[in-house]
Amino acid sequence: MGVSGCGKSTLAQLMAERMAWPLIEGDDLHPPANIARMSNGIPLTDTDRTPWLGLIADQIRSWRDAGQCGIVTCSSLKRSYRRQIGGDCADVCFVYLKGSKEDIMPRLYQRTGHFMPVAMLNSQLATLEEPDMHEEVVMVLDINAPQEQLADRACAQLTRFSL
Repeated sequence: MGVSGCGKSTLAQLMAERMAWPLIEGDDLHPPANIARMSNGIPLTDTDRTPWLGLIADQIRSWRDAGQCGIVTCSSLKRSYRRQIGGDCADVCFVYLKGSKEDIMPRLYQRTGHFMPVAMLNSQLATLEEPDMHEEVVMVLDINAPQEQLADRACAQLTRFSL
């Protein structure tokens, strides 16, 4: 979880490869209307996000019902979104990729082929409610660390968590 450009997709791919877990790119679950809004620099509302978050929650439930683990990339900006996704289940772990606007902005300018315009970072940062380490199952990773190191740390934690 984290704002656009924090490295969710890159880290998730590394983790999925190492752990042999299925990976769902949360952006792929957005309905076309959401993609159009964001592509035009219009922030999504909670109402816009609700069906999308429901699809992510359904996928997680499906994995849980099958006794399987998996990885989903999703901004999960608000606590209410994380509750909708995880259903307050202790077996859903959010890996929060934390970085400052100054750290993330250059990444967005370098990124190609993504629908999210750079200008949307401000609205995402304004919406972000950082996870509560006491109430949510979460780990925080500094985006300035090398991706391989972040993947090592996340996989080690999730391996202990999934036992």
